Amino acid sequence: MPNHAELPVDRANNIIEGHYLETTDNLFFAVKGLLHPPTRFVAVLRYVPDPSGDREKSGRRYRRLYHFGDQEQLVRAQYPHYLVFDPTCQVALQSVPLEYLKQVYNPSVRLQELAQQDGLMPVEQDAVEFALLLQHEADIPWDSLGISGSMLIGLHTLGSDLDMQVCGLQDCWAVQRALKRLLADPSSEVHQLDEQGVQELYATRVMDTRMSFSDFSRSERDKVIQGRFRDRPYFMRFLRAPSELDEKYGDRRYMPLGQVRIEATVTDAREAIFTPCRYTIDEVCFGAKGPLWVGAPKVEGLSEIVSFRGRFCEQAQNGDRIQACGTLERVQATDGRAWHRLLLGNHLEDHMLALR
Repeated sequence: MPNHAELPVDRANNIIEGHYLETTDNLFFAVKGLLHPPTRFVAVLRYVPDPSGDREKSGRRYRRLYHFGDQEQLVRAQYPHYLVFDPTCQVALQSVPLEYLKQVYNPSVRLQELAQQDGLMPVEQDAVEFALLLQHEADIPWDSLGISGSMLIGLHTLGSDLDMQVCGLQDCWAVQRALKRLLADPSSEVHQLDEQGVQELYATRVMDTRMSFSDFSRSERDKVIQGRFRDRPYFMRFLRAPSELDEKYGDRRYMPLGQVRIEATVTDAREAIFTPCRYTIDEVCFGAKGPLWVGAPKVEGLSEIVSFRGRFCEQAQNGDRIQACGTLERVQATDGRAWHRLLLGNHLEDHMLALR
């Protein structure tokens, strides 16, 4: 796979969410977000060498780290050079320095490789045929689609999920509309999660997000970004193309102010399908359905909820009254603008629920 081995010469090529990075010490990191510091890529540890691991690549066995807490603990204990304070986000972030970068894995390139290969595993064949279906139904370029997750780096198993992605605003909207049509068509091979599927998803997420099963089921069941293709779960990641970003790393600084619990009304959920997702909010009430958490002040101008974790996509619609818990941040832009946002996904208590 020669394209994977080419390290980035020009950062305008942009390594973004969905890409994977292999390091010189044989770790695999999943890239997070669309903006990165000049000398590092923000990414979280996903696979580590382990003789007892259930995955194998190039004669070496690997173990997957499913939960954020496990990742942070292992990085702090054994790989502290991958945890560095970020001056833009004002917190310590997992990230891969350029000097430790051995190989870059590109989702679009990987999908093209699979489509040209013979003798695919059933899971690989399903990935290619799902992508072909989406390309046809959405009428988008083939290179807008990609495959991420374990299949991207060759650590998948027979039972792996389909971790798909689309890059580019217009192509994302086209695929989202196509998925809606396919999910509504009883003859389609694309289906929403059934009760068992929701239970299985809950089991994988409950360690990272404290939420009752009833609340989780109500939030997750009707999402377009996840479901089943044939009998295999899929997750669809929608991403802006690098050329569509209106921000460069360092243009804004994010100052954490503490944890807070709110109720608010969603006024614009158009960006709810994307990673990172964003909801514009109004009519904010602090301390809703519980005490205001220690250290989090009430502020004016809390105008948005943002998350870099796919589980918070499609959590609410325009007009929904929501309850949310997360990190209150002050955003300061270099052009002088300032506002507040609620960031979801850094703590077990973080959640967002539509009060329908």
